[in-house]
Amino acid sequence: MLTTVHAHAGDVISTSDVEQAAARIEGRVRRTPVFACDDVWFKLEQLQHTGSFKARGAFNRIIAAGSLSAAGVVAASGGNAGLAVAYAAREFGVTARVYVPANAPAVKVAKLRQLGAAVELVGEKYADAYDAAVKDAADRGALFCHAYDQPEICAGQGTAGLELLEQTGGVDTILVAVGGGGLLAGVAAAVEGRARVIGVEPRTAPTLHAALAAGEPVAVEVSGVAADSLGASRLGDIGFAVATRTGVSSVLVDDSAILDARAALWDRYRLAVEPGGATAFAALLAGAYRPSPGERVAVLLCGANTDPATLTSPTTAPPAARTPR
Repeated sequence: MLTTVHAHAGDVISTSDVEQAAARIEGRVRRTPVFACDDVWFKLEQLQHTGSFKARGAFNRIIAAGSLSAAGVVAASGGNAGLAVAYAAREFGVTARVYVPANAPAVKVAKLRQLGAAVELVGEKYADAYDAAVKDAADRGALFCHAYDQPEICAGQGTAGLELLEQTGGVDTILVAVGGGGLLAGVAAAVEGRARVIGVEPRTAPTLHAALAAGEPVAVEVSGVAADSLGASRLGDIGFAVATRTGVSSVLVDDSAILDARAALWDRYRLAVEPGGATAFAALLAGAYRPSPGERVAVLLCGANTDPATLTSPTTAPPAARTPR
């Protein structure tokens, strides 16, 4: 039973790994739509099963593992990764146990239980839930599904990037929100040599930014409005390796810009996303990333597990926000 939880040098993924993942999960995940507005392409991964891109990696990890023991699968998650693993496990008729921090959003915990997962609330940080999940998987012989730092997980997430290129006919730049770096790694590997990837991070959770500055993944303090989905305290090894290989750069955005972007997505386009899901768009709206004239830009909207009552920004009103380009 494969239970390795740390990435190694040989685990760095390539375009071919993402292509193999796409073939493996075909028919299991949604081919989410794209649309162009204000000179920007939006990839609507918030419409994926369980409300985030993470279903892609969960299916790829479980299918690639082959047969599972009666212990099923185990995950540690602030919410979205756990939802994806629980959903995929239910589809295959296997048990899922998900460890989450005690302060995880109630809406996500409720959805985990609705999907049939056993939910264990442990500690106040993702690291606490992670340690408990790793121990449980080892003790019971369950398949551990990492939230962002396993080759199969990253390759699965990258299938969204392959779809994006096919659906748009090609773009120059893709803006991707970064937490632990699984989506970043997958998309950057998927589009390597065909598009540039910009990692967008909350200033309150700069894992990629800190790793690039230090030359290796390092621990950072995490807080802010998107901490429940982008709250990893350290960039994954795979994310760092792929980012440095492919020339990914990082831009930072304030929490207020994230909330304004989230409100703008709702008010302008009726797209409901969580703060982490709006983070990539915040880079355009706030001017943290300024496209060159004629540059074809895509934004990956990555999650929708949120309380709809909070969609209106308490800061700048959306009509006064900058329209990209």
